[in-house]
Amino acid sequence: MKALLIDDHTLFRDALGLLIGAHFPELALLQAGDLASGLVALDLNPDLRLVLLDLNLPDSQGLAAITRLREQAPSCRVVVLSADDRPETVEQAIEQGACGFVPKTAQGNTLTQALRITLDGGVYLPPGATPGTLPPAAVVVTPDSLGLSPRQADVLRLLIEGQPNKLICRALDLSESTVKTHLAAVFRRLEVNTRTQAVLAAARLGLRLT
Repeated sequence: MKALLIDDHTLFRDALGLLIGAHFPELALLQAGDLASGLVALDLNPDLRLVLLDLNLPDSQGLAAITRLREQAPSCRVVVLSADDRPETVEQAIEQGACGFVPKTAQGNTLTQALRITLDGGVYLPPGATPGTLPPAAVVVTPDSLGLSPRQADVLRLLIEGQPNKLICRALDLSESTVKTHLAAVFRRLEVNTRTQAVLAAARLGLRLT
């Protein structure tokens, strides 16, 4: 599997590359120093499945970088790396389609845990990131244990990846009305009302989708 790290600090990229290489030898890590180079890498590597993104890039400040990445590679999972871990920043990143958020102040084992969770199809957020958000549960929660059907689990997985309804329909070969029905069922099971709340609930439960 290929992953892409976009960060403008060379030392940080090198250190993170060594950490990822030691714990995830199956992950081929590409690197870019700005958003423009990252978009080129995505274009040249359509099989990229994960992007680790710094929000403070020289050619794109803040959440706009997530939007650009999602527009170019909607099937790619995005994990944000940022020194700004205020609750509002975390929640806004999730609203833009990120499936994880790791503070740059986190220790190496935290990043390793976050990557394992996101590579397994889950969501990682820092403890206390938003109201009601807790560290991942000790007991593994699965779609089956929540009473979700396999199709509902597929819809939730794509929702967590930030996919809009149109792309979920295309990916699963379902009508828009069917996708909306599945989303409504997912929301009921998670006891939420919005897509962002569903992603946050998945993080709180430590939900595993693969």
